[in-house]
Amino acid sequence: MPQDPTERRVVVTGPPRRAHRAPGYYRPRTEIDEQTTLGHTYVRSLMRSQLRAALTVFAVLGLLVGPLPLLFAAMPDARRLEWAVLGFGLYAPLVLLARWYVRRAERNERDFVRLVEDR
Repeated sequence: MPQDPTERRVVVTGPPRRAHRAPGYYRPRTEIDEQTTLGHTYVRSLMRSQLRAALTVFAVLGLLVGPLPLLFAAMPDARRLEWAVLGFGLYAPLVLLARWYVRRAERNERDFVRLVEDR
């Protein structure tokens, strides 16, 4: 006896809840936990990017603050100028430099976590 088209069941399927891993699949987190060469490379890349950001900040700070003693020695009678430069002139660049460094370090860490967690 043929089924009535109004009584036919519809099966709805969705994506599988578990993704089956390919045979050569690896997880970077386990590579880091097991301290393999690849895990060491991942951590070393994070450390290099953090070091690069720190050295950049150090270089900019050296270029910003380094010439000030020479400038102050060239103008021995300008004590008020020295205090104005040190008190007000350096504050904003130092805050901006620190802010840039923190944002850069957080971005490096976020990229590393994204790489490790495969997202």
